[in-house]
Amino acid sequence: MESINISAQLQQLQSQVQGLSEWEALQTLTTSFPGKVVFSTSFSMEDQAIAYWITKYQLAIQIFTLDTGRLFPETYSVWERTKEKYGAIITAYYPNAAHLQQFASQNGPNAFYSSVENRKQCCFIRKVEPLQKALQGNKVWITGLRAEHSPDRKDLPMLEWDSLHAIFKFHPILHWSTETVKTFIQQNDIPYNPLHDKGFVSIGCAPCTRAIQPGEDFRAGRWWWEDASKKECGLHLHQDIANK
Repeated sequence: MESINISAQLQQLQSQVQGLSEWEALQTLTTSFPGKVVFSTSFSMEDQAIAYWITKYQLAIQIFTLDTGRLFPETYSVWERTKEKYGAIITAYYPNAAHLQQFASQNGPNAFYSSVENRKQCCFIRKVEPLQKALQGNKVWITGLRAEHSPDRKDLPMLEWDSLHAIFKFHPILHWSTETVKTFIQQNDIPYNPLHDKGFVSIGCAPCTRAIQPGEDFRAGRWWWEDASKKECGLHLHQDIANK
C-alpha cells in the first residue's frame, strides 16, 4: 500500500513541476514540503548554479555539505566565497570520529588505494554516514546530478523516489550540458572551483581526484586506479526502479 501511495505522490509532484523553470520547480517543492527540502552541495559548478537560485530567490531550502576532511584547499575556498557573497548558511556534516579513527588506525590513512573494499569503506565513513544524518527527517533532496555525468545517469528522471534513503530526489539541471553550466556560471558571476579550469571535472576528495585528459570520460578522474564499473561512492545508488 505504501509503495502505491509513493507512486501516486511522485506522479503528482512530477506533474506539478513539469514545465516550470528550475527555480520555480524548487519553490513548488518547498511549498509542498515546508521545511523539509534540503540541497547537498560539493561546490561543483552544477551545485553552485543551484545555490545561486536558492539564495537569489530566498528559497526555504537548507543547504548542506559533506566535509570529508580530505577536500582540496580550493574547495574550501569556494565554500568560503559562496558564504561571503550570498550570505548563505551552509550546514556541514562530518564523519563519525570513532569510525574514522578505527578505520585509519587499522588500515592506514591512504588505505583506499589498496582495495575497492577499503575505498568503499572510506567513502561510507566520510560520505554515506554523514549523508544519512543530513537527510534524516526530510522529504526532498535536491542534487546537481546531470545526465552527462555517467551512463548510469543518462536515463534518470528529473524527479524520482530514492527508496534507499526514503526521500524524493530532484535534479533540476539533469539535462543541462557542460557548456550550459559554464555559461550560466559566467553570466551570473557565480564563484566556482578554479580546479575546473585545470582539467578537473568531477571534484571530490583530493587523494581520489585528478584532472582528466582530452577524450577521457567525465568520471575518469575519480578513483582512476579502479575499474570504471566501480566508480560510485554510495551517495547516489539506485535500488529502486519504481520511477520508470
